[in-house]
Amino acid sequence: MSSPMQHTLSDISSFVSKLLRKNFGKGPISCHAYAKDRFLVFYIRGFLSPMEKVLIENDNLDNIVISRNIVMESVLNELKGLLELNYQQDVEYLYHDWNYANNTGMITAVFEKVVPSFESSVHFPKYEDFIAEIERLTILIQKKPKQIQAFQITSKVYLVIREGILVPIEKAMIQKGYEQKLLVVKDELEKSFCQRNGRFEQIFKKQIGDMFVDWNLKEDKSLTYLFLTN
Repeated sequence: MSSPMQHTLSDISSFVSKLLRKNFGKGPISCHAYAKDRFLVFYIRGFLSPMEKVLIENDNLDNIVISRNIVMESVLNELKGLLELNYQQDVEYLYHDWNYANNTGMITAVFEKVVPSFESSVHFPKYEDFIAEIERLTILIQKKPKQIQAFQITSKVYLVIREGILVPIEKAMIQKGYEQKLLVVKDELEKSFCQRNGRFEQIFKKQIGDMFVDWNLKEDKSLTYLFLTN
């Protein structure tokens, strides 16, 4: 790769698929990339291995989540290098999450600065209502975030970044080395609570087709995605 932007979004999506196949022994059925502002989002479909399917059938989802998180560290490190070389921009952090029931996944690169070749984000309709609902739900589950930002990635994909939401007991668990277990519990709790109690369908007049959540525990940041149906 001799110059920036040599690879298109389609090329990078293909690279992600191959990277997953190399590390997991199985690639996804599809991987689509969306670029906006300083975010590069990969939406992945069909990525359950036969072994994972068996574990899910035997109620061993926690083990799948933890093992995937470990392997994904290698995937994300390699992806980070490619993206920084391709876009000549530092990647601040990489997030990932998986919906095992839907057999879908999300990987997101957050660049430190806006990428010039990416489309700029705009203030979308219902922005204030969306922010208020995210704040309401976060207060009920944890505490009021120090900061909330929201972005519309596509007409059906909305991203939220929350900062300053960890409570003291969570910080203590992280210090004691229970980070992976904490991530599993937080993932299940936030998704189930938002799906049961969220008012997103009233706000957007569309149903939630998929939802992903991941955390940068070190920086006390969280990234949430809502994928709306047609």
